[in-house]
Amino acid sequence: MENGVLLQGFHWELPADGRWWRAIAEHAAGIARAGFSAVWLPPATKGAAGPDDVGYAVYDLYDLGEYDQKGARRTKYGTVEELADAVRALRGVGLQVYADVVLNHRQGADEVERLRARAVDPQDRTRVAEEVEEIEAWTRFTCPGRGDAHSAFVWDARCFSSVDCRADAPDRPCLYLLDGKRFAPDVSGELGNFDHLLGCDVDFDVPEVREELCRWGAWFAQRTGVDGFRLDALKHIPASFYTDFLARLRADGREWLAIGEYWSADLGALTNYLAATGGAVKLFDVPLHFRLFEAGRDGTAFDLRTVFDGTLVQASGPAAVTFVDNHDTQPGQSLESFVADWFKPLAYALILLRRDGYPCVFWGDYAGHEDPARAMRPHRALLETLLDVRRRYNHGDQHDCFDDPTSIAWVRTGDADHPGSMVVVLSTGEATSKRLNACAPNARFRDALGHVDAIVETDAEGMAEFPAPAGSLAVWIQE
Repeated sequence: MENGVLLQGFHWELPADGRWWRAIAEHAAGIARAGFSAVWLPPATKGAAGPDDVGYAVYDLYDLGEYDQKGARRTKYGTVEELADAVRALRGVGLQVYADVVLNHRQGADEVERLRARAVDPQDRTRVAEEVEEIEAWTRFTCPGRGDAHSAFVWDARCFSSVDCRADAPDRPCLYLLDGKRFAPDVSGELGNFDHLLGCDVDFDVPEVREELCRWGAWFAQRTGVDGFRLDALKHIPASFYTDFLARLRADGREWLAIGEYWSADLGALTNYLAATGGAVKLFDVPLHFRLFEAGRDGTAFDLRTVFDGTLVQASGPAAVTFVDNHDTQPGQSLESFVADWFKPLAYALILLRRDGYPCVFWGDYAGHEDPARAMRPHRALLETLLDVRRRYNHGDQHDCFDDPTSIAWVRTGDADHPGSMVVVLSTGEATSKRLNACAPNARFRDALGHVDAIVETDAEGMAEFPAPAGSLAVWIQE
């Protein structure tokens, strides 16, 4: 993984035409040539909306586009055979493949059950009514299209702790804690307790549920041949579950990369989760995403010297997966916080051309959106240049010059196997220059991005003035 870069291989609004597994297979060689080392695929399991479901409203974990359920055999992305072909194509060109795994909740049940439950204040889950009500809820998943193929386990009310929809009052907003159940204590404290996210919330206190999910993980890994998982919604799931789940996957000594989404800008919440799991996962650096979003929004009012303050990559670099945007932050989503387009090149330099963190590039930034009106412009040429520079020059020591609120710079010195220095200069304000020691005496540098049409020559001590244009950046590489 040295200098590796992950590509999030989808965005939320891909066409629901069942072609994506074939498309990503066709892109495989180009993705590898561009300089990526791994691809994160969207959820492969059948969702409640069948062929139109992005995959986060999980219906049947064992249906990877194999059974006629929820209106079609295929998922939004294709069939199980096309998924297998896509994984083979990606791995065949040397790319690792990570699957998106969603275990927190279920939606789209097949049958209603009559339950005893207590109403909960959705805005403060510590406020649970004393009165027990009888309600009807969609909680029984029989998966009739699959039957007992791969697993005879039936998900029903005993597997869940809470629900947010009454079958006998479908238009009534509600949150109910099932009688005899509890919200897990070791989850995010947002809203008092953020165990419940949506749908039927999985009860990880039930031993049979934990065992079934661990068995599914091993089955899925063997069936698909993927190299690791992107784990969804960690702040809603007890940390102890994933400690067990991942230990089972790694029991044969296989390295199994797990990258978790703990959606919080609170660095303490992320570091606490890392401690609770004993370093079993890496985490997306959500605090850094919000710093980049604020920098793009605020322009010269944002102090670039503080861009890494309170971020996971600053506190624990090896555990951080850095990213600029993803499917949840893109325009139109509930967590929309899309980094301003003018700042995207600077933001990607901040994750791709530095020493720490495992960077992830968003497909919407790399390839854009099929509909230009959706405000996701492709940055393919820029990103491929940065990837090439990363491969050749992102080595050795790193020296920062974070000395001005609107302009910062750093130097990578190279090493014995990768000779040649790199100087990166960013400006959110006027055109600028930094007098720096590039650790390369009497050397010539050019801007790999072509933003500055000039050659910079260092003196006998390695010093020179390295310019950058207004509101942009220059990446100076040693010839």
